[in-house]
Amino acid sequence: MRRKWIIVGVMLIFFVLAGFAVAWHFNILPEKSYTAKDFGIVVLQSDVDYNQNGRDDYEDILMGAKLEAENHPRYNGAYFQGGYPPSDIGVCSDVIWRAFRHAGYNIRDMVDADIQRRREAYTEIVEPDSNIDFRRVRNLRIFFEEYAKKLTTDIEEIEEWQPGDIVIFGENDHIGIVSDRRNKKGRPYIIHNAGQPNRDEDYIKWSWLEITGHYRFDASLIEDEVLVPWK
Repeated sequence: MRRKWIIVGVMLIFFVLAGFAVAWHFNILPEKSYTAKDFGIVVLQSDVDYNQNGRDDYEDILMGAKLEAENHPRYNGAYFQGGYPPSDIGVCSDVIWRAFRHAGYNIRDMVDADIQRRREAYTEIVEPDSNIDFRRVRNLRIFFEEYAKKLTTDIEEIEEWQPGDIVIFGENDHIGIVSDRRNKKGRPYIIHNAGQPNRDEDYIKWSWLEITGHYRFDASLIEDEVLVPWK
């Protein structure tokens, strides 16, 4: 009988520790976060306030991403006639256009315009489809490669990671927005949607995907025929 209770006790300890490890891994446990100020990092401001609301583009993009994180849409990558999924549905790429909408930009129409302008750059598109092209990470990478500043992918260069930046993981596997929160090492949190509990989190801590793209949007790099406001 004593041996039985020892075995039960060991199993309980194992499951508690395993549960704790999973909760830590997926950022379910409360965790202290930091800001750029804690590491002496100056937060950059864009020279552009595209929607003229008194906040620069970087701050607007960040706030749009945070609103998406708070909304916490159910992860669903279904195709939607008309392009835009309902507000309670989304995937990682939906964080992007919704964040940019908050800054006054229509990413869907901008990607469509760029596909028409530089058809040869979008090598994997057989037939353009405005209902889905702007929700493909591979197309967003091509767009930002052309119309954003390309930055370091070295996460240890913590001062180079600014709120509102765009980051791509793997071979077009995932995309998110850099948060204004950081972990104790100064590494930035990522605002993204992978169906996880916390959408503004220390994702880099547990992601197995390599960072392969880091961009800072700059409207001044975009030709007028590609720059489309949200209406």
